[in-house]
Amino acid sequence: MKIAIEGCMHGDLDKVYQTLKLIESQNGTKIDLLLCCGDFQAVRNERDMESLNVPLKYREMKSFWKYYSGREIAPVPTIFIGGNHEASNYLWELCYGGYAAPNIYFLGFAGVIKFGNIRIGGLSGIYNARNYRTGHHERAPYNESSIRSVYHVREYDVHKLMQVEEPIDIFLSHDWPVGITDCGNWKQLVRYKPHFEKEIQEKTLGSKAAAQLLEKLRPAYWFSAHLHCKFAAVVQHGEGGPLTKFLALDKCLPRRKFLQVIEIESEPGPYEIQYDEEWLAITRKFNSIFPLTFKNANFGATQLEMEDCRQFVSSRLQERGTKPFEFTQTAPPFDPTQSGPNGSFSGCPRNPQTESLLQLLELPYLLDSTSESREGRYSPSASQSIQRGSFVHNSEEIPIDDVDESELEEADDVDTRKE
Repeated sequence: MKIAIEGCMHGDLDKVYQTLKLIESQNGTKIDLLLCCGDFQAVRNERDMESLNVPLKYREMKSFWKYYSGREIAPVPTIFIGGNHEASNYLWELCYGGYAAPNIYFLGFAGVIKFGNIRIGGLSGIYNARNYRTGHHERAPYNESSIRSVYHVREYDVHKLMQVEEPIDIFLSHDWPVGITDCGNWKQLVRYKPHFEKEIQEKTLGSKAAAQLLEKLRPAYWFSAHLHCKFAAVVQHGEGGPLTKFLALDKCLPRRKFLQVIEIESEPGPYEIQYDEEWLAITRKFNSIFPLTFKNANFGATQLEMEDCRQFVSSRLQERGTKPFEFTQTAPPFDPTQSGPNGSFSGCPRNPQTESLLQLLELPYLLDSTSESREGRYSPSASQSIQRGSFVHNSEEIPIDDVDESELEEADDVDTRKE
């Protein structure tokens, strides 16, 4: 199976798919799957840009809306995670995972799916210690604080991934596992990104949560983005233990190393995206403690046993099949012939894919904004915390405007190789 991995998409789907077609043409091959490591920017219309944490001068429609509307169809199955520049209102609808557009699948805040017999896991967002042990309290429309905190990784989602016992082939995170630089040529990295050296030395560059997952899951491959550079490493898990090949990639710009093609052993195709039985069982077990306020999840309050959840999910998938529910539009797509925003802000509607998945698992829908979940946003302690933290420099917030304007006229730099 040939898999293309892309770093930060930033909404440039047209450019990435064109690059894949060029690779296929030049090499006489067929790419089976595209993985994107965050900052996907699934912006459907102008209203979605209000939930996108980027400077105003960088707010533009890009090309995702074409695929959402059906004007274009992704030429290769695409799986992505969220980063720190996302249409967070839309990803909230699909927080359990689902199709953001035909043939374009969002892994959710955390998730595991199968593509053929390859098992792919992922964690959306970036790590921020201040918000790690809070719940998913943010609701659109976001304020100056929540538009940033909404994409911070939560312990609840990491805890679910820590329950995975069956082998993971590929794992995606937006920011790098902290300490990963010790396993690669970090001196070469700091020659290109000298401002990383202090954080590398202090072991603060990256995500503690991702490092915890790397140690537990030990996937064959781990792909990341976020820091806008290419970096490779090999992690040895204990003496004589398995290896994880790590690769971080840049964003989609000319002359940047944003794309890599690998070939891995798999069963013969055709391949399709499928639900993962173990992951759905984990989702069923922990859904009752999904934290929707500032309070963290009470992990000791789960009532269901994992084995019972597994048997239940297995039975339901045998009845229904393992294909995810079909894509459904929940907001009007951008119309380039109109001069103003499409419609008015209406909060976050219930996505039929999410409703159907929860019905399959016989779980209640918890994502509607409630008085309890809104209450916490304006508590005095929360307000003080936000005020104290909002003006502190956060090295995790990598700006998107690190572009050498002269590069925009140059040819793309794309690496392809077998591993």
